[in-house]
Amino acid sequence: MVDYQAKIQEDTHFRNMRILQNNPYLTQPELAGKLGMSVGGPNYSFNALIDKGCVKTGNFLKRKNSFKFKNGYLPTPLGIAEKVRLTSRFLKRKMEEYDALNVETEALKAEAGEEEVDGLRRATK
Repeated sequence: MVDYQAKIQEDTHFRNMRILQNNPYLTQPELAGKLGMSVGGPNYSFNALIDKGCVKTGNFLKRKNSFKFKNGYLPTPLGIAEKVRLTSRFLKRKMEEYDALNVETEALKAEAGEEEVDGLRRATK
């Protein structure tokens, strides 16, 4: 159970950092909506990332040559390295899931007696 929870937490960190890479000024409710979770999920993840030193938060210039400040989340150099590590682990995990689904799909097809003909499935039993 702990291993599964660690994977979910790691995926949440990865997705948070990935979304914020393109838009560091999203609010936590906006980010929660993009992630399909409650506001507490990104909040918990951000606090962990901030504690690790991967993300800094504060008032930043919204644009170059602008005097407008906006709250935002920016990755630190440590955060960028962490995102690379998380991306690698995320990709590896998803590729393993993909391979496992293909094996299961082929086994189910064989079990059901289906074969693919011209892009259409036809029962052979």
